[in-house]
Amino acid sequence: MPTQIQGPHFCSDDSELLSEIMSARRDVRGNRFLADELAQEDIEHIFAAALMAPSVGFSQPWEFITITNRTTKELIADSFFIENEKAKALFQAGKFEVGKLEQYQQLKLEGILESPLNIAVFYNPKNGPVLGQTSMPDMGRYSVVCAIQNMWLKARSLNIGMGWVSILDPIKVKTILNAPADRELIAYLCLGKVDKFYDKPELETLKWQEKKTSQQVIFSDSY
Repeated sequence: MPTQIQGPHFCSDDSELLSEIMSARRDVRGNRFLADELAQEDIEHIFAAALMAPSVGFSQPWEFITITNRTTKELIADSFFIENEKAKALFQAGKFEVGKLEQYQQLKLEGILESPLNIAVFYNPKNGPVLGQTSMPDMGRYSVVCAIQNMWLKARSLNIGMGWVSILDPIKVKTILNAPADRELIAYLCLGKVDKFYDKPELETLKWQEKKTSQQVIFSDSY
């Protein structure tokens, strides 16, 4: 006799829908965002998803700042442009494979000004030991990333695009947003309605990298 599962029970259709949402998630750039404001109810749903994320020792070490002010966005964008020029210099110096500089220059890598809502996500470390984090101190940061993934999937389920901007100076962003000294910037997100979602990740379509197969990344017992 099969064991009865206690708590919510999901069917195969629910599982397939979740897989479909995960498969359709995309990193959205500024050339896809629309200027339409997001509904407050949708924003609340996205934050609710973030707060459902697992966290080491139930520490819930995430904090969020919503940014809609144009001047603040422009200051953040300035940091992106400075850091982006540094990145271009690395490609120019030949530290990456031939042809990547030209590709890099053609990529639209952020949507700070184009998206109606920006969200800065911070890690708020606990004072003292945290259950499950004493041997692996980065587990708190990974917990924040779990919250971000929840936001990404929830946004996609609402047909809202989200982009993660990582070409930023985190110290400058902290200063612009008046973040406390002990907070750590984990992500800077751009959210908004979009004119399209790509069928595949844009960088896969552009052949920036090939998609890895399960055989390449899943091992048994040891490497």
